Amino acid sequence: MNTQTAKSVVGKLSTEVDVLVIGSGAAGLAAAITAADAGLNVAIVEKADVFGGTTAYSAGVAWIPCSRQAREVGIEDSEDRVVQYIRHEAGPAFDEAKARTFAQQASKALAYLESHSHARFVLAPAWPDYHPLAPGASQGGRSLAPLAFEGTRLGPWFSRLRWPLPTTMLWGGLSIARGDVPHFMAMTRSVASMWHVTKLVARYGWDRMRYQRGTRLTNGNALVAALTLSALERGVVLHLQTPLLRLEAADRDITGAWVGSSAGEHLIRARKGVVLACGGFPHSATLQPKTYTHVAAGQPHLSMAPAENSGDGIAAAMALGGQLVRGQQPAAWTPASTMIDSTNQRHMYPHFLDRNKPGFIAVDPHGKRFVNESDSYHDFINALLRNFNGSDQAYAWIVADHPAVRRYGIGVAPPAPGRLAPHIRSGYVTQAASISELARKIGVPEGALSDTVDHFNGPARDGRDPAFGRGDNVYNRFGGDASRGQNCCVAPIETGPFYALKVIASDLGTFAGLSTNVHAQVLDENNQPLRGLYACGSDMASVFGGEYSGAGITIGPALTFGYLAGLHLAAQI
Repeated sequence: MNTQTAKSVVGKLSTEVDVLVIGSGAAGLAAAITAADAGLNVAIVEKADVFGGTTAYSAGVAWIPCSRQAREVGIEDSEDRVVQYIRHEAGPAFDEAKARTFAQQASKALAYLESHSHARFVLAPAWPDYHPLAPGASQGGRSLAPLAFEGTRLGPWFSRLRWPLPTTMLWGGLSIARGDVPHFMAMTRSVASMWHVTKLVARYGWDRMRYQRGTRLTNGNALVAALTLSALERGVVLHLQTPLLRLEAADRDITGAWVGSSAGEHLIRARKGVVLACGGFPHSATLQPKTYTHVAAGQPHLSMAPAENSGDGIAAAMALGGQLVRGQQPAAWTPASTMIDSTNQRHMYPHFLDRNKPGFIAVDPHGKRFVNESDSYHDFINALLRNFNGSDQAYAWIVADHPAVRRYGIGVAPPAPGRLAPHIRSGYVTQAASISELARKIGVPEGALSDTVDHFNGPARDGRDPAFGRGDNVYNRFGGDASRGQNCCVAPIETGPFYALKVIASDLGTFAGLSTNVHAQVLDENNQPLRGLYACGSDMASVFGGEYSGAGITIGPALTFGYLAGLHLAAQI
């Protein structure tokens, strides 16, 4: 295995390769592995001093329809149903050629990567599409999660893997997979769950005697590590701290890229082509106001994507004629809370798991509900942005009672037996003896919040939500608590003390991106490819046209079109 030390690779820049990949997330790694398997000489340059991109922060889930895993458990699906769903979701931004190519090739890309890399995926058969009532939607079987991966297999590169978001780990370095979460919530009520948690904690304790973090990698960290090891074994060279400055072109042909280094600008020539996989533009001060309506209107938001994702690839392509496609929504939205740690550093937490549980509601600054809290995180923020007319940052409050918070936790505050008090003392969570007092503490109209809770509680006692239909579809119920006898998403908020947590509009990355064809080639204003230039991942306009339609609809296309870019590069003369 080619396991050069991280230090030596950072210091020795390539000068000429067959394929230059810019970005080290799932898309770039898929392209690199596929091209290297065809005998091409490949180098990856990464702007950050760590590798993994946005994928390393993510759950690592891939939306791959018609997979082997789905067929093996008897889930029926078809290319036409997949295209039908994408057509409905993408609306006017629908690109049939790319949608059909994705529907045809996604399962092939997954099968290829599972047989040609260390990445392995397990089906989540009950995980439905986010809009399960839409034409062509699936009630489960299109989302797959990566299996856990042993980080020490990376050798010296383990220390250069981007860590998950700090707020998604426990005790400063224990990675938690989605399948672990129910065990942590039930460990005081289930012997099996307590044993599961005990084993994880014991292993983590042993790891921390030798490493800065746990070595059991989960979620996006597991996927990135598995793909990176596979790329390194093929002789792919990875350069860190090497930002893209601009592309090199001869007439209409892209021949390489100028990158930054400690010695100044450096040209890497690419005989076959350049693949842009830089993570989109969530931190671009130039592109944000041009694509985010609320930002242009004076409502800024904070992104959860890596700070290095500032649109370098998109800007470089646009400078040579590449076209930016905006779609319906420019970004993948999520509600997030912010907390300050002991070193005065601000961290963000994505609210995927709490707001959709029974005993929780969300209210706007006027104390009114505005959304079905069990809908997807993207839909939650879409509703918030539509509802929010202020000039400041859009925000809402998650409100819950004591039994709900102690059973499920709220934000980074853990469920019992975890400690809630430190989060109350820090001001992260607001506690009050009554709903009226809670309203006064968080600055919303007292009467409005009391009325909202009263109107919610009446039907909620019968497991109903006539105002927003919470729990009426399979996706809502998937995120609820299946152990409840009535509506698994709805319970009254009536047992004090009561709690509130502020959430803001944030994004996980961008959907707007470069116009590309079915081979992931970047297109100009005449829909002609810029020869030698490819884009995938968040640098490519979303196949779903700016809609968040299911778990993994960023990574699934990233792997697929990265794979297709690698195949097309290998076929170039």
